[in-house]
Amino acid sequence: MASLFSGALQLTDLDDFIAPSQECIKPVKVDKRAGSGVAKIHIDDDGSYFQINQDGGTQKLEKAKISLNDCLACSGCVTSAESILITQQSHEELRKVLETNKAAPAQHKLVVVSVSPQSRASLAARFQLNPTDTAEKLTAFFKKIGVHYVFDTTFSRNFSLIESQREFVQRFRRQADSAQALPVLASACPGWICYAEKMHGSCITAHISSARSPQQVMGSLVKDFWAQQQGLTPDRVYHVAVMPCYDKKLEASRPDFFNQEHQTRDVDCVLTTGEVSRLLEEEGVSLPDLEPVPLDALPSSVSAAEPTSHQGGGSGGYLEHVFRHAARELFGIHVAEITYKPLRNKDFQEVTLEREGRVLLHFALAYGFRNIQNLVQRLKRGRCPYHYVEVMACPSGCLNGGGQLKASDTPSKELLQRVEELYRAVRTTAPEDVPGVQELYRQWLHGEGSARAGRLLHTQYHAVERPGSSRSIKW
Repeated sequence: MASLFSGALQLTDLDDFIAPSQECIKPVKVDKRAGSGVAKIHIDDDGSYFQINQDGGTQKLEKAKISLNDCLACSGCVTSAESILITQQSHEELRKVLETNKAAPAQHKLVVVSVSPQSRASLAARFQLNPTDTAEKLTAFFKKIGVHYVFDTTFSRNFSLIESQREFVQRFRRQADSAQALPVLASACPGWICYAEKMHGSCITAHISSARSPQQVMGSLVKDFWAQQQGLTPDRVYHVAVMPCYDKKLEASRPDFFNQEHQTRDVDCVLTTGEVSRLLEEEGVSLPDLEPVPLDALPSSVSAAEPTSHQGGGSGGYLEHVFRHAARELFGIHVAEITYKPLRNKDFQEVTLEREGRVLLHFALAYGFRNIQNLVQRLKRGRCPYHYVEVMACPSGCLNGGGQLKASDTPSKELLQRVEELYRAVRTTAPEDVPGVQELYRQWLHGEGSARAGRLLHTQYHAVERPGSSRSIKW
């Protein structure tokens, strides 16, 4: 299980189930009634924990249940205990909601599933389908088991890209303001965010874009705009996101994305691509055999929905969209083609905008933990030359997320190449030109740059206080 979360969250390679590689706030449940003084903890050869009381007696300790909120409050990072951490979000939880809908109508919730384009591409590669057929057959499957609506998170990514573009231009124009520091670091990867908050704090979080990820923008759309359109309060809607990595479960559990008034999360459950495949198997359903059902459109004024994507890489194209927008807005330059310059490896590349020999914009992408570490060290030393960096925790980005499908009979490199091809096989659109986006800015958000847009499409990142070194275990 140690490979489920991204590399930025796996600082060691233990298979200890619950024993942490860093300081874990709940390693075991200690019986404080057993003896008066401080009990000692002994770890047996098989990994079991024993409490040694002052009278010499021993007691085997029960493994602690760590919630996702506990994890995010921890001063270390996610360890190999993900088998416990993800119990709050799984396909079994979705199944329970669907069963409750059938058995107890009074507790009925409208169930909404939003599917990421990365997961769609991975499933298409597994079942040898094209992306459109995959999206529509997946819609048919979810509705077959009781889901009411299925959306494509590419739609919510339009808002994430537009807000990222606008925020970068604003920060660039206010470079002297240390509170809005350059470079701007992309915020769509929760593995990177979790690592930055816990390991580096405010010196790095000040650089992170405040734009919400597509998953959390979709959470706002579903629980705020769409729920209102259905005449429902947010707690009467159960929102499931299908994502390419387990880190997204951590993102959905953040207190920042919890509605206190209605006691509900923007995203109630995150399923990885692999968990959807497992659900198909458990239901005895062959995806290729299903009759296609069109995706639902959001907003409903859009007559039909089809799978789409954006220009740029498989992690959302943040660098390319922000780069093109900034070149046009700041310097009046239209960028037709973007040329990447690989540096140390294919996961660290640069893009520059030049005029008359002068560098106007200097962007980069940094994927994978090693490249992230190098980026952070350069930032801390004041030697980071970039204006914007697209940061992703997984090598090769989101298409290679830990929750994506693997194939034992296909080399991983070939499989990733196939997934990349399928990801790019759909029509690409500019965020500003997508039907319904500008309508929602007017109708739902009361205009671009409004206070309401700031509240629903942006968030804040927080340094996590660390009482001691996370490199040693303290009991």
